[in-house]
Amino acid sequence: MFESLSERLTRAFKTLKGSGRLKEDHIKETLREVRKALLEADVALSVVKDFVHIVQEKAIGKTVSTALSPQQEFLKVVNDELVRLMGEANVGLNLRSVPPVVILMAGLQGSGKTTSVAKLAKWLKEQQQKSVAVVSTDIYRPAAIEQLKTLAFEVGALFFESHNAEKPVQIVENALLQAKKQQQDVLIIDTAGRLHIDEAMMDEIKAIHKASNPAEILFVVDSMTGQDAVNIAKVFNDALPLTGVILTKTDGDARGGAALSIRQVTGKPIKFLGIGEKIDALEPFHPERMASRILGMGDVLTLIEEMERTVDKQKAEKLAKKLQKGQGFDLNDFRDQLKQMLSMGGMASLMGKLPGMGMLPQQVKAKVNDKDLICSVAILDSMTDYERRFPNAIANSGSRKRRVTIGSGSNIQALNRVLKQHEQMQKMMKKVSSKGGMGRLMQSLQGKLPPGMIPPQ
Repeated sequence: MFESLSERLTRAFKTLKGSGRLKEDHIKETLREVRKALLEADVALSVVKDFVHIVQEKAIGKTVSTALSPQQEFLKVVNDELVRLMGEANVGLNLRSVPPVVILMAGLQGSGKTTSVAKLAKWLKEQQQKSVAVVSTDIYRPAAIEQLKTLAFEVGALFFESHNAEKPVQIVENALLQAKKQQQDVLIIDTAGRLHIDEAMMDEIKAIHKASNPAEILFVVDSMTGQDAVNIAKVFNDALPLTGVILTKTDGDARGGAALSIRQVTGKPIKFLGIGEKIDALEPFHPERMASRILGMGDVLTLIEEMERTVDKQKAEKLAKKLQKGQGFDLNDFRDQLKQMLSMGGMASLMGKLPGMGMLPQQVKAKVNDKDLICSVAILDSMTDYERRFPNAIANSGSRKRRVTIGSGSNIQALNRVLKQHEQMQKMMKKVSSKGGMGRLMQSLQGKLPPGMIPPQ
């Protein structure tokens, strides 16, 4: 998300480079580009006007800190305003009510509501250590109840049965009784969506709201709908006392206008982002981290949290000890590292969170895709354990290479590329594991990667 906006803003800020102070002409010229970039990102016109006006007022005549260049000072002003626009800080769920805490999910059909129910259940179980039950009141969409049942089983949430013959309010009342009896901490209610907003839909969800008395009413909206997402959220907010928004499919939206507009237009915070199709692809929304991503400064905090959540600590410790003993970095270790990257959302996701990556040329970023990563894992999976432990066995054998390429559906060129990548990674690991190795590695990389990506020595 925000890929095109980040590129446009990075280009706009370059016009301030070399200035001795923040001059009005330069700021106005830069803000014209910022305005175009925001409009192209599908940010609401009223939001763009306010944003540009406030940034201009704050930036003109601002005294430049001795520690910052005019470009950095202007970036700071824009960053602060982006954070304010999106809500200052992460707004968590209200889980302090008497159990079961009810979370009501609302939204149009196709917005990813049912999947978001399962993702949220998994997040509550793993991150908040809550017992979670789910129920569907969608008696209209074929197999909607069955879909939630399957997803509930996958994430380990308790599923309360409901049937198409029942009334939605009756389903909610029964689910509440069951949740109390079984001492569940949270009950998430999935409601029916429609292809468009209609009176019957609103009346039904109002009745469900009255019967369930939820602590949280989360509006689930597809970020791909852009400006329409904001308008739909406003209609729902007029009908229900929404407490927050879940923005889905953000991995497929390069513009991100909905994320920058919803808070300002509805007054309701974005609480979560759906960042992929996987059942754990849900992350809390942090305005300050998102602003950092938009401005090409990365999001190291989220990256660290993802690593803590997904890294196999035993494997990591085992590898560290192995390297310290000088036992080398074999293809088994290399395969583990590639699988780890995929579990964290792939290369594109990782690059979006690394500082300085926004400065890479578009043609370089275009070459980064997870197909090569998946192909590499398939090649490594097709090798025997012996071949992965002793890479030379396969590097020097044409028959072994043929067997591996046939087994993985790849070709010799792809296999040779994987072996070359492993060789480079092996050299890097050797440098890191040697005394003073990290410092030498950083020095060898200086100048080869964009500014900001390598921490200062």
